[in-house]
Amino acid sequence: MDLETGIYPNHAKKESWKTVLTLAYQSLGVVYGDLSTSPLYVYKSTFAEDIHHSETNEEIYGVLSFVFWTLTLVPLLKYVFIVLKADDNGEGGTFALYSLLCRHARVNSLPNCQVADEELYEYKKDNVSLSPKTSFGSRLKSTLEKHRVLQRILLVLALIGTCMVIGDGVLTPAISVFSAVSGLELSAAKEHHKYIEVPVACVILIGLFSLQHYGTHRVGFLFAPVVLIWLLCISAIGIYNIMHWNPHVYQALSPYYMFKFLRKTQRGGWMSLGGILLCITGSEAMFADLGHFSQLSIKIAFTSVVYPSLILAYMGQAAYLSQHHNMDSVYRIGFYVSVPDKLRWPVLVIAILAAVVGSQAIITGTFSIIKQCSALGCFPRVKIVHTSSKIHGQIYIPEINWTLMLLCLAVTIGFRDTKRMGNASGLAVITVMLVTTCLMSLVIVLCWNKSVLFAIGFVLFFGTIEALYFSASLIKFTEGAWVPIALSFIFLIIMCAWHYGTLKKYEFDVQNKVSINWLLGLGPSLGIVRVRGIGIIHTELVAGIPAIFSHFVTNLPAFHQVLVFLCIKSVPVPHVRPEERFLIGHIGPREYRLYRCIVRYGYRDVHKDDMEFEKDLVCSIAEYIRSQSIESNVANEDVGKEDDKMTVVGTCSTHTNGVQLGEDDADVVESTDLASTSKLGEIRSPKGMKTRKRVRFIVPESPKIDIGAKEELQELMEAREAGIAYILGHSYMRAKQGSSMIKKLVINYGYEFLRRNSRPPTHALTVPHASSLEVGMVYNV
Repeated sequence: MDLETGIYPNHAKKESWKTVLTLAYQSLGVVYGDLSTSPLYVYKSTFAEDIHHSETNEEIYGVLSFVFWTLTLVPLLKYVFIVLKADDNGEGGTFALYSLLCRHARVNSLPNCQVADEELYEYKKDNVSLSPKTSFGSRLKSTLEKHRVLQRILLVLALIGTCMVIGDGVLTPAISVFSAVSGLELSAAKEHHKYIEVPVACVILIGLFSLQHYGTHRVGFLFAPVVLIWLLCISAIGIYNIMHWNPHVYQALSPYYMFKFLRKTQRGGWMSLGGILLCITGSEAMFADLGHFSQLSIKIAFTSVVYPSLILAYMGQAAYLSQHHNMDSVYRIGFYVSVPDKLRWPVLVIAILAAVVGSQAIITGTFSIIKQCSALGCFPRVKIVHTSSKIHGQIYIPEINWTLMLLCLAVTIGFRDTKRMGNASGLAVITVMLVTTCLMSLVIVLCWNKSVLFAIGFVLFFGTIEALYFSASLIKFTEGAWVPIALSFIFLIIMCAWHYGTLKKYEFDVQNKVSINWLLGLGPSLGIVRVRGIGIIHTELVAGIPAIFSHFVTNLPAFHQVLVFLCIKSVPVPHVRPEERFLIGHIGPREYRLYRCIVRYGYRDVHKDDMEFEKDLVCSIAEYIRSQSIESNVANEDVGKEDDKMTVVGTCSTHTNGVQLGEDDADVVESTDLASTSKLGEIRSPKGMKTRKRVRFIVPESPKIDIGAKEELQELMEAREAGIAYILGHSYMRAKQGSSMIKKLVINYGYEFLRRNSRPPTHALTVPHASSLEVGMVYNV
């Protein structure tokens, strides 16, 4: 698999059943680790305080009925049969829905969008018929495109869901590991077990986060077997408890027991829904991790293994508890009390392993969604380490990893019980589901062109269920539910400040860009000395000449013989194909040797390292020069316009019939050939000049290129031999005098603090310090 393209084996319709079943098996460890460990703490959190287990069994039967129908309606009906179909070219999650809406309604939050981006293959993926102009979907689309306030509300909604996912990345490892370790309470003395659980849980969490930099691919082969063994284990224990304690427990699956439960418990029963909610923690992973697998494989794994195993596990616990009413209140109602004595230690070990697997999945998912946010300009730039050269999506972000670890330890040590952890985790989970429901309703109308009645029915049905659970979780604000709200608020402030600052910076660049007429006025020599080599000026602009260039020319008397204005940008699609990677065009006349190069990446693409990128960049410029020379309609009448004509050019591997770049290591190069079937000439380097590479272009024999293109290729080849230098802007932003106090706080303190403590914009290129030059500027926005 090509790391750059990030294409997953996500073509279930074309794959054999063997492949589909293999993906379904692998998805057990990645997708369902969190969901499968929920039996560890659901009953314990539900009966923690609000309701009590009585001899009538109405409470336990009512809870079982709620669990069964919640699992059936939300993960099975909502996600498996509806939400999974709303994929973005095989990708899922909150940002996938937002990306779909951005493309269909043209409400993209990225400032440097181009019409050419709409020609991308994945941008045009949805071949749905256009809705009539009089339809509700068309009117809704027009309304969204006209009103910036609605666009910002949509973005904030997506960011709230994202922030809650990050909060879940803090809470899920804490509650999963702590609940698994809580089995020690049945094996240690009553006065000692509470002093054992927290240290053991903390040690496991520290070990889990400390191993993240090795990558999950090293131990990932154990994930699916661990979860499968765990599911088989809890289902077998469930069957045993049903047969041994209460074979008639299946009657509690009737929704009538939910009514009896609420009628008897009333307010206490409603408040206990926050514990029942935990039975669907991890359901969002089915959609969020869709890009690693396929819809069919995830559906098969859930319907054939996960769903029946969980139902049997919950029924088994209810069957055991229905015959045990006088239990010691110290231990409360937990998972391990229903496990036969002889199996408790083996089950404890398997539970801890399953909790670690579930925690690993949510940690990796947190890394992935932060990468997506960063790519779409909604999160400060962070260091992204790809831990596997073969498996796309396995990344490690050091800053986020250690932040999550500290927060996990703080939650574990601060709460020290599953009750408050469950309240916090439940609110985070249900908020993400509510956001998904809201975004899905818009997708149904705007992207699927379905009836508005279908969208309203979807929102009313699932939104009512989730709003009920949300209210039950929110009422526990002072009992732990404040944690995800506080975490989400902090991350939301960070994201909004960064996004606002990024937009203002881009607006400043657009307003202060240099006119092309100023460049043309300098003449062919540009009024300064041109030195050997390629100069790459990094800019966020997709049109025009950045102000940093004039600032650079003013302070330095010379620059390189070939100058490239490079813009690396993200587009609202998950992946950009290699053949669509580059947009290249001339700036000014051909003899100026100035080029604009826009490199497009999807929000899940992997950036190549600097050497591969440099090779692709130079080769693509050479291919652009060749392709322009052989076009019959090539002319210079458009030269000098602001919107230069841009041509889509792929990477070296995609134009095998075009120009190819050959590089050989050499200490001293005396001559360089431009290889072709007809020799184009020979360029000699100055005597005694040492270069790092011997470069040659291999040009196809047919069709022929003109003399001007030959000279242009020769000069590009000579410049590549001399080396590449990166000219980077180092900006400081300040709010203008007279700006509001909020703007000054956001720009002068918030954004600037984040900018100083985040990675530079060219970090993805790994620019060597010896080849870089920074030009400082102050932005008054």
